[in-house]
Amino acid sequence: MVETRSLRLVLITPGAGKMFCGACLRDNALAAALRRLGHDATLTPLYLPLTLDEEDQSAGAPLFYGGINVYLEQRLAFFRHAPDWLHHFLASPALLKLAAGPATRTRPEHLGEITLSMLRGEQGNQARELEELLLWLRREKPDVLCLSNALLLGLAPRLRSELRVPILCSLQGEDWFLDALPQPARDQAWKIAADRAARVDLFIAPSRYFGDLMQRRLQLPQDRVRVLFNGINLEGFALNPPSAIRNSPQTSVPATNNAVPQFPTLGYFARMCPEKGLENLAAAFLILKRRDRVKNLKLRVGGSCGPADQVLVDQLRGRLEAAQVGGDVEFLPNLSRAAKQDFLRSLSVFSVPATCNEAFGLYVIEALAAGVPVVQPRHAAFPELIAETGGGLLCAPGDVIALADAIESLLLDPGRARSLGEAGRKAVADKFNVQTMAAEFAALCAGAAAAFSTRQF
Repeated sequence: MVETRSLRLVLITPGAGKMFCGACLRDNALAAALRRLGHDATLTPLYLPLTLDEEDQSAGAPLFYGGINVYLEQRLAFFRHAPDWLHHFLASPALLKLAAGPATRTRPEHLGEITLSMLRGEQGNQARELEELLLWLRREKPDVLCLSNALLLGLAPRLRSELRVPILCSLQGEDWFLDALPQPARDQAWKIAADRAARVDLFIAPSRYFGDLMQRRLQLPQDRVRVLFNGINLEGFALNPPSAIRNSPQTSVPATNNAVPQFPTLGYFARMCPEKGLENLAAAFLILKRRDRVKNLKLRVGGSCGPADQVLVDQLRGRLEAAQVGGDVEFLPNLSRAAKQDFLRSLSVFSVPATCNEAFGLYVIEALAAGVPVVQPRHAAFPELIAETGGGLLCAPGDVIALADAIESLLLDPGRARSLGEAGRKAVADKFNVQTMAAEFAALCAGAAAAFSTRQF
């Protein structure tokens, strides 16, 4: 590992407005940990303010590519030359917070043209935004510039050539978004992204699975992709192990605090959207309720729920009510950090049976940090996470009966569930903590800076 001097780092990450976003949470935790290591790390948001469950590390940093301006520049050619006063007014954080409401669209099927424009960078309709970002970065004088994901590759060529610093880009599940774009935007976006990727010095993947996938799809040399597991801030996790996995699920358990369930509880904590497999988990829950081998089983669903996700949530509520199990189900969107930790500790078994090619699955690590065993589909990054942590079971992807069987096997064997949860908790503390992630990230930045300084620009 490269010995790291104090570095001046700028981390650029898209904000998700009023929604919690796993990438935002990871980037915010990383910035805080880098500062604790003595680095000058600035986290600056794009599009919309960040919504976080920890102290906001972007506080005091300017926001660029304000979402209102980006949208109007895409839709109205004359607005690209709007007066500065109007442009700055529409980029005010207060106005952007108001704009990040029910009308916000984040589904890829709506965003083909604007995605292409952003990937084109200085050649796109938001070139004015890039120039403003560049002006600020010249004053900041970073040693390394870090992009949060590959959807920001449009920034790389101009920033690298003007600032003459290395650029690192994290990979955080961009493939599902690009693949969901309507044609012909989908193929065009992948081509432009691969083109722009040539100007990035190093890509950082959260799993070997996703590093290999994006290496192929962005046509990258092997030596330009490194794997660095995501890490989380462990403060507040696993204050006490979940009672529901210490005792037989056939009998109720007295609650010792608000987080501990009286009954066996299946849990989900991720964005409430189809890609994360929420429908499949609801179907598995219905199978378990019909079997009735696990008495008094409950389902708790937490995580981010934006306007586009509410439709699915309402449909599932209706389906569960029709099956007469609505009283056994809770939907708890957009919880604070403390409430999320209580939520996780209230669970007996955790599952987010994602159907997308999940690059990592931060929610798996959070559940294990709380000592809760997980059941995940045998695809994408999940086999890797289970192998690294020993904290759960795998089942056939897309098979709701296999999912129900695996969940049921743990609910009916609390000793095994407890053993898996404890193994996962220890592995997370050892391998998936934010301090380890930050130290390795800083070493990669230092190595990129040293290599860049020896090149003929």
